[in-house]
Amino acid sequence: MLRDYLTKRKTFRKTVKAAVKEEVKSRVTAARAQELFEKNAEQLRKNDYIESELYVKNNVKRGLRNSNGTGVLVGLTKIGEVIGYDVDEKKNKIPVEGKLYYRGYSIEDLVNSYIEEERFGFEEITYLLILGSLPTRSELEYFKKLLGTKRELPQGFARDIILTAPSNNIMNKMARSVLALYCYDDNPDDTSISNVFRQSIDLIGYFPALIAYAYQAKSSFYDNMSLHLHNPIPELSTSENILRMIRPTGEYTELEARLLDLSMILHAEHGGGNNSSFTTHLISSTGTDTYSAIAAAIGSLKGPKHGGANIKVIQMFQDMKKEVKDWEDEDEVREYLKRLLHKEVFDKRGLIYGMGHAIYSVSDPRAEVLRSFVESLAKEKGRMKDYRLYSMVEWMAPQVIAEERRIYKGVSANVDFYSGFVYSMLDLPLELYTPMFAVARIVGWSAHRMEELINTDKIIRPAYKNVLPEAQYVPLKER
Repeated sequence: MLRDYLTKRKTFRKTVKAAVKEEVKSRVTAARAQELFEKNAEQLRKNDYIESELYVKNNVKRGLRNSNGTGVLVGLTKIGEVIGYDVDEKKNKIPVEGKLYYRGYSIEDLVNSYIEEERFGFEEITYLLILGSLPTRSELEYFKKLLGTKRELPQGFARDIILTAPSNNIMNKMARSVLALYCYDDNPDDTSISNVFRQSIDLIGYFPALIAYAYQAKSSFYDNMSLHLHNPIPELSTSENILRMIRPTGEYTELEARLLDLSMILHAEHGGGNNSSFTTHLISSTGTDTYSAIAAAIGSLKGPKHGGANIKVIQMFQDMKKEVKDWEDEDEVREYLKRLLHKEVFDKRGLIYGMGHAIYSVSDPRAEVLRSFVESLAKEKGRMKDYRLYSMVEWMAPQVIAEERRIYKGVSANVDFYSGFVYSMLDLPLELYTPMFAVARIVGWSAHRMEELINTDKIIRPAYKNVLPEAQYVPLKER
């Protein structure tokens, strides 16, 4: 018996020793691989770097922007219009109050009508942007019922695609889910307008459930939280369904639902030149299917320079609250903003997030609209101290930027400045901020996709000029 025990112990020790040896070997291999990656990265940076002078020499419109900051005109649209400046006879930009139009209607007029009539507006905005005209009462009611029939995901989709394969990133899960929906479509590759319109309505209806279930799966699998799945209710508005499905209790107030509805209206469309909408045009010009085009747009929106910007605003304010002892002390807040610009605090990138926009200078009309409703929600949520801090930063930041930086246009708060604050007051988790943007912008993407298919028969193909001289091949044995 003793001999058997000693033999087993010896065998066990050998097994453990072999496992440890293999683990060490694996770690060494991984470390060497990382060293190689870092070494190659340096080589890549060296070989791929292009001197800035070459862009000027070759008259390259970097970022598809002209030298005066205006965008290079690459297309025409009837869907949305973004105005931040006028151009005089000498091609000089003249800053003006920002304006945003949906199918020719100002965003202020649209929002004000929903407020006065005390009704949700996102569904009507969806009709307007996609079909190009304001619906009659009967047309709107039918359209809302149509969207209601699309709230539930295809049979088994939530279980097979979302719950059994959760992701720690909701945007990536959305893109994967959209691509998976291709397999649930009986006619996925048909790019006729009637079929793409049908697919667009499907996706607009599905998106609230996609983000809600993806979030619940992520929370359960990665955060060890209870799994709460609420079925969408066809009769409820988009904003009501979202709040109902993401909250464990399914409860929400009317003010919460209306402010979320407002936020979605403001995010639904922003012209054909914003990165994700242009991506939709670009991908659609190849003739590919709707699911591939929308998945690409989601990937674009995910970027922190685009749809992920409101998360940065929230994180910046969280850091500010830690660094600033008295949130109502203007000198303290001003000093923190200066330190932000000097790359001394937060992410040390030298940016005040939520300030400035590529087109708007004097004002962002979306921020103007949103600001007027933020105070009432802050009162309901007991967040007035936060609201006062946001208000202070809004008027102070442009002053600090003008003092510390050389600027060529006005700087004002953009929509991301307040949208993140709204989402935080709605108790939306941080990882849902950008997906919420996608739930709204899928409307604009769909409209731009159909516009591209109707009007363009050429694939979008810009030019890139090679600036590397021709090289003479050297045989391997001579290198």
